[in-house]
Amino acid sequence: MSALTVTGLGKSFGGVDAVAGISFELRSGELLALIGPNGAGKSTTFNMINGQLKADAGSIRLDGVELVGRKPREIWRLGVSRTFQIAETFSSLTVVENVQMSLLSQQRRLFAMWHPAADERRDEALALLDRVGMKAQADRPCSVLAYGDVKRVELAIAMANAPKLLLMDEPTAGMAPGERNALMALTKQLVVERGMAVLFTEHSMDVVFAYADRMIVLARGRLIAEGRPLEIRDHPKVQEVYFGTGKTFEKTSS
Repeated sequence: MSALTVTGLGKSFGGVDAVAGISFELRSGELLALIGPNGAGKSTTFNMINGQLKADAGSIRLDGVELVGRKPREIWRLGVSRTFQIAETFSSLTVVENVQMSLLSQQRRLFAMWHPAADERRDEALALLDRVGMKAQADRPCSVLAYGDVKRVELAIAMANAPKLLLMDEPTAGMAPGERNALMALTKQLVVERGMAVLFTEHSMDVVFAYADRMIVLARGRLIAEGRPLEIRDHPKVQEVYFGTGKTFEKTSS
């Protein structure tokens, strides 16, 4: 069953098509990699799915519910979480407090400042941190963590929403090879355990080919290929625009 259905999605800036009528589906329990050269439209696509940008055309449906036109906080509460290329945490808070903040936000209790929050949903937060291997550091401030550990905390924050769909923007950026593989292996386990859908962008092709169930490829805002990793590796258009032939993609009429 498709968790995410994108149909005819388009976005232009100053007459330039950043995303030009792309369509794809993402099933529950699947990791789908969104790849392409710089300027392909990957970030624009991500930003439309989670509501940071409004689509000019097309539809984005999560379990049949239309997301286009909704604010990011509404989309979050419908079950869409996101991690960022540069990890987003509150460095002045402890590890467990970061996850508690996410849990309280999902409950719409974040701004009830008159109510003591130190123990609110702490056990749930600790359980999430345990799942990502960070429970032992729960009471340390995020500001002192190694970058790979911050990425794990960010994943726990995202999981606090019990997402149907997790968007991961360059999840392994800035990480050493061992850390990259550990994070993506953990993500794969969470997908299997929770049956959630994951859409991720990634420049490290070793990560993409090792962990993606399927891949879609953009070039100049257009979807040029989709399929399983081995199909994409051998796709002539993908080799032309992405894997180093030096040629450029020429638009075809849609």
